[in-house]
Amino acid sequence: MAYQYQLPQLPYSLDALEPVISGEIMTLHYNKHHQAYVTNLNKALEQYEVAEKNNDVAAMVALQSAIKFNGGGHVNHSIFWTNLAPKNAGGGTPPNGELAKAISTEFESLEKFIEQISAKAVAIQGSGWAWLGYNKSKNRLEIATCDNQDPLSTKGLTPLLGIDVWEHAYYLQYKNVRADYVKNIWQIVNWKNVADRFDRAKK
Repeated sequence: MAYQYQLPQLPYSLDALEPVISGEIMTLHYNKHHQAYVTNLNKALEQYEVAEKNNDVAAMVALQSAIKFNGGGHVNHSIFWTNLAPKNAGGGTPPNGELAKAISTEFESLEKFIEQISAKAVAIQGSGWAWLGYNKSKNRLEIATCDNQDPLSTKGLTPLLGIDVWEHAYYLQYKNVRADYVKNIWQIVNWKNVADRFDRAKK
């Protein structure tokens, strides 16, 4: 296989998001979980390449779930890390400009948006993600949830901001109280990154 996917470099140290997300969680989440998605994605793609060369359609079909799961895990986490920033590097600073206007247009206010997406994140059964996405065909922001590691692109939306509610994202610190994790994560949301993604999505 010509290209091997790799773990992206974090834009901050593993303990930089404390006290909202502990260094211990970040170490496991980034070095173990995200790395596993990358490793398994590369393995599945290599197997797919062999199956394709052999015209083995059954094997190609069988590998698609592994590619979707691990590829989605890699895509989702690569966005998630950049959606966050330490408090001393702008984390939690409210958005302004076009993104702020669009949020107010669609959800009335930033506070109401946070309320709505937080409720959806907490209510996800099992593992998954809550997203703020951009619907290009309707030129509007939308809140959506995805099961497991399904990427938001499967719903026709461009991902802007994701909240990971898999237990490995919070359990060591917040135990079974997902709502506290979701409430606290807004203190470290990198709204500049979200705004940059919004600007690119509209082009």
